[in-house]
Amino acid sequence: MESLMPSVTITQIEAYKFTVDFGQTIPALLVDETEPIGRGEGPSPEQVLLTGVVNCLCASLFFALTKFQQDAKGITAVGRCVIDRNEEGRLRVKGIEVSIELGAEASALSKIERVISQFENFCTVSESVKSGIPVTVEITDGGGARLK
Repeated sequence: MESLMPSVTITQIEAYKFTVDFGQTIPALLVDETEPIGRGEGPSPEQVLLTGVVNCLCASLFFALTKFQQDAKGITAVGRCVIDRNEEGRLRVKGIEVSIELGAEASALSKIERVISQFENFCTVSESVKSGIPVTVEITDGGGARLK
């Protein structure tokens, strides 16, 4: 089995501000801690983690929709980190909540139940993160009906 090894190089600019280098073809990303620790000049580590989870879920959902030839008329998602203190008083990501909205109504998607039942299995990031952080996913259609 072939192993994938994506990599990044992170370089400190000052204090909590870093640049993330993804390689030759992707622009660098500026990351920073939120105030009062940092200046909030880029996404925080929690937002970067959340971005990976939400993006992977959306891409996996799109993959499953395409597999069953379903046109969702676009996908929009909002992710939230639940951050709280652990037993030692240290801040930890205690959960990730993801709300996904499809542009189309479910009635226009004949195989939406099959798509929803399996798309998360394709998500490398959320399925990996779930072993340490609970991830909940909710899906609504373009008319606001809750599908998951």
